[in-house]
Amino acid sequence: MWKWLHQLAKPERLYQLCGRFVPWLGVSGAVCLMIGWVWGFGFAPADYQQGNSYRIMYIHVPAAMWSMGIYASMAIAAFIGLVWQMKMSDLVVTAMAPVGAVFTFIALATGSAWGKPMWGAWWVWDARLTSELVLLFLYLGVIALYNAFEDRRLAGRAAGILVLVGVVNIPIIHYSVQWWNTLHQGSTNMQQSIDPSMRYPLRWAIFGYLFFFMTLTLMRLRNLILRQERQRPWVAALINKGRS
Repeated sequence: MWKWLHQLAKPERLYQLCGRFVPWLGVSGAVCLMIGWVWGFGFAPADYQQGNSYRIMYIHVPAAMWSMGIYASMAIAAFIGLVWQMKMSDLVVTAMAPVGAVFTFIALATGSAWGKPMWGAWWVWDARLTSELVLLFLYLGVIALYNAFEDRRLAGRAAGILVLVGVVNIPIIHYSVQWWNTLHQGSTNMQQSIDPSMRYPLRWAIFGYLFFFMTLTLMRLRNLILRQERQRPWVAALINKGRS
């Protein structure tokens, strides 16, 4: 299995594989988001307490969910890179970090907009919001740390260590509404507490965000591979083929 993974992680092969998946994932993400958002914003009924303001959850909930999911994926990639010394793992971490930072920013911005009519304030130092803000700083720290070193190998190792140290924040975010008395609502069980007419478009949006995360990550990974392998003959051949 590990031999197969090392073969798959060869830069040229990984570059080609990413290119095959990008169009399919991009189209899938666009379709899922279109269905989820059109259904959620246009046809789902108003909430009996929040009225139409709850509809921001179709943007906020998927972003918040995958802001944690992306960081967990980065931690797995960082662990593989540090333990099994797979060079491409460092690039995977670097490719995911900006996408995760954008998702986290969207979650914070939409959460503040949702909180204004609910709490009467754009921002409160609530446990959930504060730990999510820490997650944004972790993403930015990983990006900054990777770009602070000339040696890409050392940069990847340093960024990977920071990712693994910061992973402790993920359970804090998830369980903050249970561990502390916060203004943020408790974890929602979509199977029971949300009406199906609201739940199904949310699921479509969640899958849409996932596919877009994968699309953007693979696109960034391809660019990072080309940058790292720019002196290799296969990259020169690829460039010449594009010019002809």
